[in-house]
Amino acid sequence: MKTPYLTIDLDKIEHNARVIVGLCHEHGIAVTGVTKVTCGHPEVASAMLCGGVTSITDSRLENIQRLKSAGINSPFILLRVPPLSAVDEVVALTDCSLNSELDVLEGLSAAATRSGKVHDVILMVDFGDLREGIWPDDVMMFVREAINLAGIRIKGIGTNLACFGGVVPSEDNMNQLVALAKAIEHRFGITLEWISGINSSGLELVSAGKMPQCINHARIGEAILLGRETIHRKPWPDTFQDAFILHAEILELKKKPSLPVGERSKDAFGLLTEFEDKGLILRALLNVGREDIDVDGITPLDSRISVLGGSSGYLVLDATAMEDNIAVGDELTFTLNYSALLAAMTSEYVSKYTLSDRVQ
Repeated sequence: MKTPYLTIDLDKIEHNARVIVGLCHEHGIAVTGVTKVTCGHPEVASAMLCGGVTSITDSRLENIQRLKSAGINSPFILLRVPPLSAVDEVVALTDCSLNSELDVLEGLSAAATRSGKVHDVILMVDFGDLREGIWPDDVMMFVREAINLAGIRIKGIGTNLACFGGVVPSEDNMNQLVALAKAIEHRFGITLEWISGINSSGLELVSAGKMPQCINHARIGEAILLGRETIHRKPWPDTFQDAFILHAEILELKKKPSLPVGERSKDAFGLLTEFEDKGLILRALLNVGREDIDVDGITPLDSRISVLGGSSGYLVLDATAMEDNIAVGDELTFTLNYSALLAAMTSEYVSKYTLSDRVQ
């Protein structure tokens, strides 16, 4: 097997999806599976769907095209607000998109009219995380303009939290979202199918029974794929955290000082790393680096190994505790956090294999 590579355990992903979907279902919340961290991997999307998610969402149109070309049968939602330059493609490839700009809605309206379609939209509201979204004070004016656009149906409203500003989903901001939805329905005489309140950061609120009942839609990626909620990064009960495993090969294995020798400056990435003096250590050089992963986001499966750092093409480890059980050419394995998984899935130099692929 050519290294480096990722193994993807589809059974674990399906199991995690069933756990998360089951929890949300108990509270009247439908779950859309988020595949963006896997770059729209079709078999991952299929595992999510087998686990009970009702639709698939991704931030890249290229990924949605990949999923559709692979025969994934699902409603598709564009997770990132659409570019005005791609409205025709958005209407052609997706059933629904998240939106926050009236100019883009007008473009989607024209594109949908040209193609004889009705395109669903979720209007995103910014409750303080300061990423995408209409400011709450401007929502009513926005809806008044949007509601008359041909070819557009306002499917619901939503918000995104804990991604940019780190704002935590709470009873307060979720109740604000519900109140805004009810005000829209009352003023404009429409029914909003979805109030899309949470991502993986909202699971603790759901589990504690504190999520307002009207919140009925969630967009979940990390909790399904990595088995973690995203506020405290804790493992979610009864889920797997190792559905994705990174495999890399030892290229060099030598005893060297633990401290650099000579006058120092910043490294190739502009960092001045602090090193601990451990005397001579056994240093392992692996064939994966910052071009492929977030070095700070991986954890060796063997606790005797520690990560010292990395350059663009190398990962550097302290393997002293494994001196009698390690050799050049050995493969070492690592779990990944969200950041490391995103980089590894994006890297063309890291091969991806589902476990069934490896048996063949």
